[in-house]
Amino acid sequence: MTAAELKSMIRDGQEVTVDDVDVVTTATFGVMSGTMVVMMVPVAGKYSFEKADSIWLNGVPAQPGPCPNERLGVVDLVIYGTSYADDRYGGGHLFRDLVRGKEIDILVVSHGKSYENQVTIDDIECARIISTRLAFNNYYALINPASTTLSTIFSVTGLKGPFTEASVSGCGEINPLQNDPSHRTIGVGTRVLLNGAPGYIIGKGTRASPTKPNVSAFADMKKMDPAMMGGVKTSNGPECLTSLAVPIPVLDEEILSGLKVLDHNILLPVSDVNGRTVHTEVNYGHIWEGTDKVIRIEEGKCLKHPECRAMLMCPTEAISNYFVINKELCINCGTCTVQCPAGVFSATLGTIELAHAKVNYFTFRPPPFKFFIEFG
Repeated sequence: MTAAELKSMIRDGQEVTVDDVDVVTTATFGVMSGTMVVMMVPVAGKYSFEKADSIWLNGVPAQPGPCPNERLGVVDLVIYGTSYADDRYGGGHLFRDLVRGKEIDILVVSHGKSYENQVTIDDIECARIISTRLAFNNYYALINPASTTLSTIFSVTGLKGPFTEASVSGCGEINPLQNDPSHRTIGVGTRVLLNGAPGYIIGKGTRASPTKPNVSAFADMKKMDPAMMGGVKTSNGPECLTSLAVPIPVLDEEILSGLKVLDHNILLPVSDVNGRTVHTEVNYGHIWEGTDKVIRIEEGKCLKHPECRAMLMCPTEAISNYFVINKELCINCGTCTVQCPAGVFSATLGTIELAHAKVNYFTFRPPPFKFFIEFG
């Protein structure tokens, strides 16, 4: 079963035992800053340059090395998902373009001379995505208590204050680690799908803690699915979208008990975006229960304004021709619902109650994908 299918049965009051289910597939999808690619790219013929001093792919800067590949005309490199060419195109966009098979422009500078090439993923022998942290448990609803608007990776337009809106990260009850609280099945060597490609858990992720665990993983870039990854615009520059799917085998009652967790059982800290000071705690039921997971569209309301705010501000540039949505790019974040004055786009996104304010929120929320795991 998928996690969503299991949770639906539990909500309906159905009894589920270890004899009813063998494996539950869990998943998360969203902005994952700690994502990078390690690869080797061909640039020029042998003896053409000694080694790369600097390198760019579609204008996105990368770090050459660690191996110098002296006088071989190829460059080992690391490129971060958070690096960017401009405010609309970054590492996440580049990774998706590579996986889609698009031709990529390479520029190398060595000892003051420039060398250029165009490559596709088929020209690259080795390309792996490594995520330093994924699948945070009980992340945050981030708010801005100040009276200004704060540029942040957690908002497309800037996080408005004081206590006007919240940006929510986390998929609650379908999160892999949320469903394996004792980490009995998720650990070093666990097979996963990273951006749709078979991969492995490396171990704990950076910033992992007992209260907010996360993991690190890697997979072969050539086997990835472009629909499960990409780039996103934020008010503080482009970011990287990454997905992780993890199968949890139902071995006994203890594991099944962990899998029965529901959104309203999962605490969600409401924190200041500056320093993550916690103001209060709600639960993921406020985010997902009774709210819309998909944006509704009423084409007849469209005024076709020449500077359509919904198109301009869509973080994944999924909207074209005013109200046409590319479902492969759309992450159902809700930005369009607050940008379109005519109400073409709508969704019930809910509110979070604080002691001194009611906060309307829109989110970088994961799309309603179903993840199907296939392992040899």
